[in-house]
Order: sequence, then C-alpha cells, then structure tokens
Amino acid sequence: MSADPSPRSQEGVAVIDRACAILFAFKPTDNALTLAELAARTGLYKSTLLRLAGALIQHRLLVRLDDGRYQLGPATFMLGALYQRSLNLGDVVLPLMRELAEASSESVSFYVRDGAVRVCLHRVDSTHAVRFHVHEGDVLPLESGSGGQTLLAFGGEPGAAFERIREDFYCVSVGERERDTAGISMPVFGIQQALRGVFTLAGPSSRIDDAFVASNLDALFDCAARATDALGGDSRALRDARHAQQSK
Repeated sequence: MSADPSPRSQEGVAVIDRACAILFAFKPTDNALTLAELAARTGLYKSTLLRLAGALIQHRLLVRLDDGRYQLGPATFMLGALYQRSLNLGDVVLPLMRELAEASSESVSFYVRDGAVRVCLHRVDSTHAVRFHVHEGDVLPLESGSGGQTLLAFGGEPGAAFERIREDFYCVSVGERERDTAGISMPVFGIQQALRGVFTLAGPSSRIDDAFVASNLDALFDCAARATDALGGDSRALRDARHAQQSK
C-alpha cells in the first residue's frame, strides 16, 4: 500500500493548481487583466496572486504591463506552438470517430473543404453489410449532403438555411446527394476557432431517421466538442448550443 502524500507534496500540487487558475482566467477576448479582475475570476487573495504572478513572470508565462495589468507571456505562445507542431489531426479525430461508430453502429467520416469541393480525410466504416460507401480521399460536392452544407455554413455562406445550421451547430440531410442515404454533420474548430472540418455520421435513410438523430445527437456533440478542445479551439459554443436545444 502506498503512503499518503506528504503535506509538502500536497502543498506543491495546490500551488500548481493556483498558478494554472491564473493562466486559465484569461479568455480569448481578453487583452490584459487587472489584479482585481484576476482575484474575482480565480477566487484567490491578492497577496497570493502577487506571489504566484511573480513566479509566472519569471518563467515568462505572464507579463506585467506598465499600467499594472497582466498579460499572458511569450512562453505560453511557445508551448502552444510546440503543441500544434506535435499534433496530428488523425491522432485526435480517429479515436473519437471509432468511438462514435461503435456507439451508433453507423459510418463516420471527417470532411475538410478544398476550394469548391470537400474531401473525405478520415473514415471509419460501420459493420453493416448495407452502408453508405465513401473512402478516404474521395472528393464530394459542397452543395449537397450534410457535410458539404455544414462546411459552407461555417465557412460564412449567407442565407437563412446556413444561418440555421450555424445556430444549431449541426445539419441533417436526407437523400440530397444519393436518394437512399442520410447524414448528420457537425463542425470541429481549432486555434482561433478556425474551422478544421466536420464529422459526418451517415448511412441508409431507412436507419438514419428522426429516432436515430435524437438518440445519437448527444454523442456527436460530445465528439465534436472534445475534438475542438484537443485541437486548441473553444468548445463552449458547441456545448451551449446543445444545452439550449435540450432545454426547449
């Protein structure tokens, strides 16, 4: 049996937790924060903030401006850049796609936009003998199918239909590209909320019906949110959209 952590080690973990609370107090829209704003967001005493801020400044994770406000330091950018360079898109999306395919028993694709078309970058097939056949590398139109519609919507395409997709954060299509197929698609975002692609859960329209959408939408939202977080995006808009729909 392992010994309980010593008081000293527990104190060290607490210090790390508080330092992380300071760094994560900054939101994407923040330029700089005052000591009072940091105290309000972290719940830490100003004396504690000042002590921890000094250590973070020393390691270039925080910068103190001439007016006394604080900004994230250059070391945070360096760490973010290292993370991005080490990140392989497939390493993030494929485990989630396998999880979704297993839970739904249908095929999952990840599409990216390439000019006026979309490309299937990754694919996990269902185990059904009858399924929607798409292969990695296949080029499909943007104008039809839930995947293309979602890429257009989050690429800024104007129009009421695309505005609805942007509001709901998903698109369902039935028989648009092929008469007997249906799909549900949802966007995945990265750094600065750049659109990285869309997840599409698709199969024969005899199986992808309203009941299927209702029972699998939570799982699709969860996968898109987790992929967005892992790719450096902010999944709050996705999660908020789902909560809003559930409360209706």
